[in-house]
Amino acid sequence: MGFFSNQFSNVIEWNETKEGVLFYKWQNQEIKKGSKLIIRPGQDATFLYNGAVEGVFEQEGSYDIESDIIPFLTTLKSFRFGFNTPLRAEVLFINTKEILVKWGTKNAINLPAAGLPGGMPIRAFGTFNCKIVEHDVVIEKLAGIRQTYTVDDVKERIVASLDQLLMSWISKEGRDMFNLQADARNIAKGIESDLDTDMRKIGIGITDFTIESFSYPEEIKKMQEKAAAQSMVGDINKYTQIAAADGMGKGSAGGGLASDMVNLQMGMAIGQQMVNQMNGNQNQASQPAPMNQPNQGAGTGVAPKFCPNCGTPTNGMKFCGNCGNQLY
Repeated sequence: MGFFSNQFSNVIEWNETKEGVLFYKWQNQEIKKGSKLIIRPGQDATFLYNGAVEGVFEQEGSYDIESDIIPFLTTLKSFRFGFNTPLRAEVLFINTKEILVKWGTKNAINLPAAGLPGGMPIRAFGTFNCKIVEHDVVIEKLAGIRQTYTVDDVKERIVASLDQLLMSWISKEGRDMFNLQADARNIAKGIESDLDTDMRKIGIGITDFTIESFSYPEEIKKMQEKAAAQSMVGDINKYTQIAAADGMGKGSAGGGLASDMVNLQMGMAIGQQMVNQMNGNQNQASQPAPMNQPNQGAGTGVAPKFCPNCGTPTNGMKFCGNCGNQLY
């Protein structure tokens, strides 16, 4: 804003020194002869007289109030500046740009969930885009009592209704409470529609709404990690088979994890085989010698049925009748 006095003309402008302002009402109501109106990109300038809209100017640029603006005002077309007769009117600058705002639930929302008497406590975070879409409604509902209106005001109003909207849209169609992120887009679109309908009552549109993430309690996160680990253990046999095939395909060199798994499995198999063999030998050694062998040898006191030297039947003799070999 420029320097104002009874002797000098006005420069009517909005520098937008503060971000996130949706509209700004020019404070000095006395517009003097020779004053200029400056409209910057992304701004509209609305002239108000006695609370009624006199004219809306949308093209950016610099305008002379007396020659470029007054002739287009509804009830002030014939206004003539005098030495002490300034134009008493308000100028409302409206931000026409779309503004991105971050949002987050203030407190955890308890969503109904089977097996949880108190519900599932979650938080949600994301962004939304807003802009002024109905100038007349903004002037009627807000500009009459507010000097400015910011995105913080919009955010406060939106966050106040988010809890109920989240509960409503998450509960629809039996969504999985433990995997809400998979359906975040559909939930967000439903909330965007409801918020837009509500905010248009004050002339502001919600042009986009996104849910970046859902946040679960730490206990729930640990349960999910444990369930994932158990699922992996359940498939360990299949995993090792795939790893073994991969290791054999790549060879012992450069096999990476698969080769390591093969070596581990082979080592375990060899170790088990050695244990089984040792157990077998121990069992065999602990068993008593068998009785009544079918072909007893020398030194046993019993003649074998056949000579171990030539195979001739012994007929119970001490020496073989064919070769003379001692039989016992």
